[in-house]
Amino acid sequence: MCVCHGSGFHHEHETIKDRAGSLSRRGFMVALVGVSGTALVGCVGGGTGLGLNLVSSEEVEKLGIQSWEQLRAETPASTNTTYQRALRQVGSDIVRAIGQDPAQWEMVVFASKETNAFALPGKKIGVYEGMFAVAEDTNQLAAVVGHEVGHNQAEHSRERLNSAAATSMGQQLLAAALQIGNVGYATEIAGLLGAGIEYGVILPYSRNQELEADSIGLMNMARAGYDPRAAITLWQNMQAAGQRAPEFLSTHPAPDSRIAALEAKMPEALSVYKPRVG
Repeated sequence: MCVCHGSGFHHEHETIKDRAGSLSRRGFMVALVGVSGTALVGCVGGGTGLGLNLVSSEEVEKLGIQSWEQLRAETPASTNTTYQRALRQVGSDIVRAIGQDPAQWEMVVFASKETNAFALPGKKIGVYEGMFAVAEDTNQLAAVVGHEVGHNQAEHSRERLNSAAATSMGQQLLAAALQIGNVGYATEIAGLLGAGIEYGVILPYSRNQELEADSIGLMNMARAGYDPRAAITLWQNMQAAGQRAPEFLSTHPAPDSRIAALEAKMPEALSVYKPRVG
């Protein structure tokens, strides 16, 4: 972690490493929800940030990869080759459209009927099989992937962790998670990073973060050659699914307001949209 001026973070980080192992999982979860609330309440303005820089991008990436590896070990990948191939194709198109190398990203469809998707730092994207019941074609899948890539581009996980690190308890939690060889809290920290629903930890992004990811994602899919209007269709499908999609709706609230924001952004997205050939 980055060092704060004065007596703060560096000194506390050194002392709490010795106490990290004694922090109970229940205590970790209670505190995690608390620091997440701090992060979400603190997200203001057109973006989300508080201007904090207590946790480096490298440290956030380490936590993301740690959570991803544990999730991969505990959650089987889907055996549906059609789903996996579609995610690889759509994901590669979107990543290339933002000027990045698809080989540096890892995108996996997981064998779960949950209607959800998530992004983790370290360029990791997960989509659950249940999402394909709502995302009916590659254009709608591109809306999902573009949105999750948008979370990564905007470093929303880092913003949440920086807000958490502004509290003494948050520093203790992050030190425990970052401690070399300490993976005991990987599933819990995944909640703060954005992938906790697999473990029953529903810590949604803030409204501003979601709207920002929607906006970025809409432009991502349009530049990749996917019809941005499909993003609105996807949300209409979500509304129609109702109780069949509780997981995604619990972490992506207020479909009506988000559809309105997408409609406002649509002219800009359509101006860069050129349909894919082939």
